[in-house]
Amino acid sequence: MKNASISELFSEMADIMEILGDDRFRINSYRKVARVIGDMPTDIEEMLATGKLAEMPGVGKSSLAKIEEFIKTGQITAHQELLTKIPQKLLQLLKIPGMGPKGVKTVYENLKVKSIADLKAAIENGKLAELAGFGDKKAAIIAKGIEFLAKSTGRIRLDQAFNAATIVMEFLDRLPGVKKIAYAGSLRRCAETIGDVDILVSAKEGKKIIDAFVRTEFVLEIIAAGDTKGSAIIKTNSCPVQVDVRVVPDKSFGAAWQYFTGSKQHNVRLREIAVKAELKLNEYGLFRGKKMIAGATESDVYKKLDLDYVEPMLREDRGEIEAAQKHNLPELVRLEDIKGDLHMHTMASDGSCEIEDLVGAAKNRGYKYICITDHSPFVAIANGLSPARLAKQIDKVRKFNDRAKDITVLVGSEVDILADGSLDYDNKLLAQLDFVIGSIHSRMTGSREQVTTRVLKAMDNPHLHCIGHPTGRLIGEREPMDIDINAIIKHAAETHTAIEVSSNPYRLDLKDVHCKMAIEAGVKLVINTDAHRLHQLDYMPFGVATAERGWATKADVLNTWPLAKLKTWLAAKRKK
Repeated sequence: MKNASISELFSEMADIMEILGDDRFRINSYRKVARVIGDMPTDIEEMLATGKLAEMPGVGKSSLAKIEEFIKTGQITAHQELLTKIPQKLLQLLKIPGMGPKGVKTVYENLKVKSIADLKAAIENGKLAELAGFGDKKAAIIAKGIEFLAKSTGRIRLDQAFNAATIVMEFLDRLPGVKKIAYAGSLRRCAETIGDVDILVSAKEGKKIIDAFVRTEFVLEIIAAGDTKGSAIIKTNSCPVQVDVRVVPDKSFGAAWQYFTGSKQHNVRLREIAVKAELKLNEYGLFRGKKMIAGATESDVYKKLDLDYVEPMLREDRGEIEAAQKHNLPELVRLEDIKGDLHMHTMASDGSCEIEDLVGAAKNRGYKYICITDHSPFVAIANGLSPARLAKQIDKVRKFNDRAKDITVLVGSEVDILADGSLDYDNKLLAQLDFVIGSIHSRMTGSREQVTTRVLKAMDNPHLHCIGHPTGRLIGEREPMDIDINAIIKHAAETHTAIEVSSNPYRLDLKDVHCKMAIEAGVKLVINTDAHRLHQLDYMPFGVATAERGWATKADVLNTWPLAKLKTWLAAKRKK
């Protein structure tokens, strides 16, 4: 589906036009198209072919022509023209927390800022603080944003890395002589951020494969091009990504896949085991003297080292080697184990879908249940539901569930944890909900003691089932709250409270090492998408992978359970 690519292009056009001071009507029109396309559950090419796209509200003739151009050529001329009207590095400012298109326009016009370096200089010499609409406080916030952005430079999110891998692998798959293709590295291990994307190819004529790769239209810059390895910066719909392609012989594919998947620490441990057994392990195979004894498959390599096969998500040298030696590796939770999603938003608050849209999408994914969890009133910007509106929502969901087939629709809420640790609805109203998530969306910069105490107190409420996105981080954009995660996990175990693993690639919160801590403490996890748009239901694999990295099994994850068992667990919290 090219929906996401087109949505991002229209958003970027709107951003550039806003920076240039273009017509407000056109800007809003492009933003609306971006939202419509981004929310669309059906492939845009199918919508275009059937004529249904032209009937979508907000998609006029001009926008339709641009979409058709992208489908045919992979770009939009109007977008390319807009890019020529601003300095090349100006759009990078939009990645800084605290800087939107209006702010970028102001610093560009008044201070001639054309890059992050220019903005940093304007902060240091005091000119940004003197600018109308900024001041010392906002300048300090932007300075912190630049500092935080610098920490994440060169790292991209999982969804961005998978997008880049898909672009390259689909191209390579069409080349003659290619037998196998697979991604490796930190992407295969589903680390929370990725440096560059590693792709392995099994083929005989490596130079032809590499030459074809580095000369494709999506390559922005060639870093290296040899007989068996090529590195290039490619363009994607969100950001440039470095992709390394390696061509290996079929007989060594398994050994190479294991080697280039890593992690480095895991591989060091394997080589130590090999050396003790008087063997040699490298990317070409496992050898006894000059004789290769394994290499075609990964499982053969592990077997010859007297180890059980170690799943890629576990290869971090966090005890997996010892567990593989003792035949004690966990049977990890899988995407197909997920029976429902317990965190999603409708148009009643800040979602873009009706209940029936979410139900249809959930049934298509084979789910047996979902829970509608719109925001509570404290989050005014998210159109949180007042107690009266929630009462109507409860009635609406119950009636919908009565006529739903092959799926159960539960009613819940993402309730704000207030500054004093109380919840944003009274207990009488909370008692009517099937599933209650407690989340922090405000005053996230409080002291460690304040933030931690706030969450601990919330968990004491017998109606709270789960802590949502517990650290509040946004990968690459916002640091986690200063929260004592050890104390949170300990109290979650004491109060029979679950902790969410948010599948949103911006969050992946609870993170993997904390998932493992929670499991070891006996705390149950819930893997949710926090979907506000239909396509965000597709985030579930990212949350499952994060839980896998934390050694989670089906038994550790509430929403792998049958509904009756889940309801029994939920009821037990209220008896505490």
